[in-house]
Amino acid sequence: MTASARAAQPSYVVLPREIDPDSTVLQFLVQHFNRIDAATWRTRVLEGKVHWLDGSLITQETPCRPMARVYYYREVPVEAKIPFEERILHQDEHAILVYKPHFLPVTPSGNFVNECLVHRLRLKTGISTIVPAHRLDRETAGIILMTVTPETRHLYHALFVDKQIRKEYQALARLTPALQAQLAAGELQLPVHWTVKNRLQKGLPSFTMRVTEGEANSHSEISLVAVKGDLGLFELSPITGKTHQLRVHMQSLGMPLLNDRFYPQLQPKGPDDFAKPLQLLARRLSFIDPVSGRSRDLACEGLTL
Repeated sequence: MTASARAAQPSYVVLPREIDPDSTVLQFLVQHFNRIDAATWRTRVLEGKVHWLDGSLITQETPCRPMARVYYYREVPVEAKIPFEERILHQDEHAILVYKPHFLPVTPSGNFVNECLVHRLRLKTGISTIVPAHRLDRETAGIILMTVTPETRHLYHALFVDKQIRKEYQALARLTPALQAQLAAGELQLPVHWTVKNRLQKGLPSFTMRVTEGEANSHSEISLVAVKGDLGLFELSPITGKTHQLRVHMQSLGMPLLNDRFYPQLQPKGPDDFAKPLQLLARRLSFIDPVSGRSRDLACEGLTL
């Protein structure tokens, strides 16, 4: 454990276009980040940890500037070390494809400020402009695409917006009683395939998702491809990209993923159990590179029963 960890790279927030010019930046920060108490923000300001883009410090009396960026350094009382390493699978001047291990967040979040993929890659490569092109949950391992140059970043983002990239996942889950009965009777014919389409929206608490009534806004293709005992190995293709989509879709089939601490029931918050990672892997990414025009098709070692 490392006490009082501070992010090596600053985060920023953009002040609103319509904002009272008589209000101070400090007042805005206290109101905007209401989970952080006012005393903490005052201390950060007094210690010179809040500044404008040009590096000039913001004081307790500094007035707001509409649409300006306010930079600050995230801090946590204690930051745990994630004992798994990332691996760079491909790197060029515009993009990096990397294997992210379980438990490691992609960007600073929660109790992690420096133990994240972006910071590790910036240290490893010396490139300060690395940012992710898409999301990958902290609990999920697998391949993620990172962009390097700001000038071409939008081209890689467009791959996901325009559905020009193929993502393939693997997962492990316990079979439903019905599937187990078919297996015992020798009637289970593999692969078994499901098309899952439903409407997902934020649940309670807000970092979870739930299935609701209404027009579908999520779509996954899921196949059971191997079994061992009462466990199944699944191949999953998310056609849309909602938060926790594959985890919720597997739950909706009656087969929540092994070691999932969110679904079907949120588990009490506690330290990570590194011996029990979520059994979900972003195994493969395939796309045509929008800058070079070359085909990229990278896969990592898969899950096993």
